[in-house]
Amino acid sequence: MNDDQIKGKAKDIGGKIQEKVGEAVGNRQTQREGQSKQVEGKVQEKAGDVKDIFKGNN
Repeated sequence: MNDDQIKGKAKDIGGKIQEKVGEAVGNRQTQREGQSKQVEGKVQEKAGDVKDIFKGNN
């Protein structure tokens, strides 16, 4: 795993936690922020996947 994959996974997990906290306290903004972080994390993870693919082809 490269840095982007690790950081992306961490951001995704953090976003899931934030979303659940928002649900628990009834704060829609916190929920949306958590969802946004999940998307950012998944994109970052995929960027890391692409880097690994190109790294392996060199």
